[in-house]
Amino acid sequence: MGSAARFSKTEQHALRKLPVATRTFEAQQDIIYGGGTSLHSCVVLDGWTCCYQLLTEGKRQILSIHVPGDMPDLQGLHLPQPDFGMAAITRAVVAFVPHTTLRQLSDGSPTIAAALWRETLITAAIHRAWITSLGRRDARQRFAHLICELYLRLKAAGLASDHTMWMPLRQPDLADALGLTSVHVNRTMRALRLEGLIDLRSRQLVIQDWAGLQALAAFCPQYLRLPDQVVSSSS
Repeated sequence: MGSAARFSKTEQHALRKLPVATRTFEAQQDIIYGGGTSLHSCVVLDGWTCCYQLLTEGKRQILSIHVPGDMPDLQGLHLPQPDFGMAAITRAVVAFVPHTTLRQLSDGSPTIAAALWRETLITAAIHRAWITSLGRRDARQRFAHLICELYLRLKAAGLASDHTMWMPLRQPDLADALGLTSVHVNRTMRALRLEGLIDLRSRQLVIQDWAGLQALAAFCPQYLRLPDQVVSSSS
């Protein structure tokens, strides 16, 4: 949020003084339960998390993936009963901020209110991109688009460089995010390797042909609203 706005010294002090409760979650542990009442919004400090919905037969659809710096559930400020769950993908550290405090900050600072609103709009833009992938892209394109997005988001957070990123997502996680089976995910990853687009070893994913991966996915990073230097230096 700080990279998207210039806060005054008073606003910076107010943000630093937020009454934050920090918790550590193990991989696969739930953080937020859908259908309950939410009194806090959270910030991912370390690790990866995801938001998801469960179908009646127990199948899971991952709706979004979150990395350090993300605020996945700002909608709870105005819709306090989430229609989704949130879980840790890896061991994750999450900070919880009371909605009452965030509302008070927003009421007293148009800059902070605008920054929170901007985060919410970017989250919605990412959801639209995922919907488009699920509805109109084939398996190779979906996978390529997800990798392009995650790499740039991680790079913006200082967690990826030189077209190399940590990839903790298991095949079942990828299947739930891409609307595929684990077998189909395996075949798709193998195809992208054979095409010389990516390589994955020991949880390190290397994008071997960034231009080719972008072209395959028809990836346009505008919806992420990242700094120009992050996007341009990736070309």
